Amino acid sequence: MPLYIVGSPIGNLGDFSPRAVEVLNGVDFICAEDTRVTGVLLSKFSIKKPMISYHEHNARQRGEELLPRLLAGESAAVVTDAGMPCISDPGEEIVKLCAEHGIEVIAVPGPTAAMSALAISGLPTKRFCFEGFLSVTKRIRLEHLRQLKELPQTLIFYEAPHKLKNTLNDLLEELGDRRISLCREMTKVHEEVIRGTISEMIELYKEQEPRGEYVLVVEGAPEKAEEEMTLEQAALSALEMTKRGMTPSQAGKEAAKLSGFSKSEIYKRLLELTNEQE
Repeated sequence: MPLYIVGSPIGNLGDFSPRAVEVLNGVDFICAEDTRVTGVLLSKFSIKKPMISYHEHNARQRGEELLPRLLAGESAAVVTDAGMPCISDPGEEIVKLCAEHGIEVIAVPGPTAAMSALAISGLPTKRFCFEGFLSVTKRIRLEHLRQLKELPQTLIFYEAPHKLKNTLNDLLEELGDRRISLCREMTKVHEEVIRGTISEMIELYKEQEPRGEYVLVVEGAPEKAEEEMTLEQAALSALEMTKRGMTPSQAGKEAAKLSGFSKSEIYKRLLELTNEQE
């Protein structure tokens, strides 16, 4: 029987899908990150199923215990405290085990804080890079950010309130003063989106203490403008093309497409270079 990866609400219980309720009612048991938190969810939707604790500290051991049950034909669902399992949450280990042993894994989509925050950030959404939580160790955290500095994609991070100020300072130090959206308490009563620059957010939180869980959506690095080709470079490019078998006329035409100079300009300089080499 399959293993279901079931997304749970990230704040608003109204986001729990009818399909998720149906799946949880149908499985033999539920693997929960915190059985107390999941217990509240199950009670809300009148779901009565046995639960097994499955979190980051016991994932490997628990996976080895659960595998024989799945191979024997039982079905199970993985549920985390909030959002999609496996995305900065437990679930990756058991999915890997199932894939290695030919057990079907089925996703039951649910809310994801990262995608929800990106959608309302006001920053580019076409290309993005999800980085999850940064390390609590400053050296590792700064090295991580240095690796991301040149990426043009929008960057997405998760952050806890007590670490937010240090993270903002590190972002400014390593990435520069970029646009940022702080999405706080997604889908909850006190949901808030604060948009501005990283330096403006640093100033804001000098006056108030961060509260709630945050998704940080940060502008990517500016695209580097391509250097314009000079006439000399265009002519040299055409010269290389003639050495590979093109006629001077063909080479001049191709180099004109690449450089923006006219074919006649390149052709004239190409002949001069050819004569110089004879």
